[in-house]
Amino acid sequence: MQIAMIGTGYVGLVSGACFSEFGFNVTCVDKNENKISQLKSNKMPIYEPGLDVLVKKNQDAGRLLFTTDLNRTVADADVVFIAVGTPTRRGDGHADLSYVFDAAEEIAEYISGYTVIVTKSTVPVGTGKKIFKLIQQKRSDLKFDVASNPEFLREGSAINDFMRPDRVVVGVMGEEAKNVLEKVYSPLNLIETPIQFTDLETAELIKYAANAFLAVKISYINQIADLCEKVGADVHDVAKGMGLDKRIGAKFLHPGPGFGGSCFPKDTKALVKTAEQVGGKISIVEEVISYNQERKLSMAQRIISRLKTGIKNKKVSILGLAFKPETDDMRDSPALEIISELYSKGANIIAYDPAAKIEAKSFFQDKVIFAEDSENCIRGADVCVIITEWNEFRAISASKFSDLMNGNVVVDLRNIYSPDEMRGAGLNYSSIGRV
Repeated sequence: MQIAMIGTGYVGLVSGACFSEFGFNVTCVDKNENKISQLKSNKMPIYEPGLDVLVKKNQDAGRLLFTTDLNRTVADADVVFIAVGTPTRRGDGHADLSYVFDAAEEIAEYISGYTVIVTKSTVPVGTGKKIFKLIQQKRSDLKFDVASNPEFLREGSAINDFMRPDRVVVGVMGEEAKNVLEKVYSPLNLIETPIQFTDLETAELIKYAANAFLAVKISYINQIADLCEKVGADVHDVAKGMGLDKRIGAKFLHPGPGFGGSCFPKDTKALVKTAEQVGGKISIVEEVISYNQERKLSMAQRIISRLKTGIKNKKVSILGLAFKPETDDMRDSPALEIISELYSKGANIIAYDPAAKIEAKSFFQDKVIFAEDSENCIRGADVCVIITEWNEFRAISASKFSDLMNGNVVVDLRNIYSPDEMRGAGLNYSSIGRV
């Protein structure tokens, strides 16, 4: 079976590499000639643990190819996955589907014989049917199907998520497409992965409903953390007590500075807009969107309030810039709002992230000095702020902060240190939901 993957962004590249690991012949297509050239040389455009090894292995085996030639790739394919970006459209909050429809237009020109065209991109309800009509108008001479196969990849653990998923969701229009996609995912039968087949609209909505629910869960525990601080409770114990209830579960009950990344911010907005279009209402998600933005700004105020003499001209050390560990993704990272607010108040910012330095430079430019390691970032700081919980930060001892810093204020927005140890070293330490 020949698989074509349109787009070599996060979803397309990981999915293409993993399908080739299943044993299929996969060709990944992108218009960016420089990116394709780098991928052929095994240079990854994103940071994802293990991805370079997987790509090299399957390129060497001849199962994974990279090209800019959409014509030949689509013509030879049995299954064509659309894995292009669907960012939030400026001005109205809707998902921008221009890349998806552009891809569909081009695919329509080159398909030959029965082909299943699958949206891997996260798209609003009804997109699959629109793609079908678009291609049908152009190629009424050919038999084809459109399917929806939303991704559930977590950045930092995407390969494992693809190879050993909780479930696979596939929306189809008929039995023929179902049979083809059953073969595509047949390697997962060995580990008895649940594969849910449904209609297009349901599959499209599942992805948005799942991500919005997780965003609600994150915001809920953040509000509980704020309440803990006011009543003298410990949010970690509260979260543990909640998580032991199997109806709730422990995941996504970790307090922090708010969610970011490539999915939750845009998917919550797109879900709200979908509901508005059909006269529905998802007020819980609307509140989460508003609260999450306020949360990031309130974290900046939390930092400022720890300095009795004000933040102006103070050296502020930032540990962690990416929206989560094990990725270089800066999209909607809490660091963007927090650093911008501190900078606007006159702070001198020095930052370090193990993977996101290059990405971060495009966002902050001359607002931030970038350190080469955590020690040089902390050295001489008046206040140190932990925004992303990289494992290497967990190993920094309380005494190391005391020895390296000029001041003694440490604001831990991820709760990775022991309050007793930090305060025992003479540090003015604060965290989230703990007193």
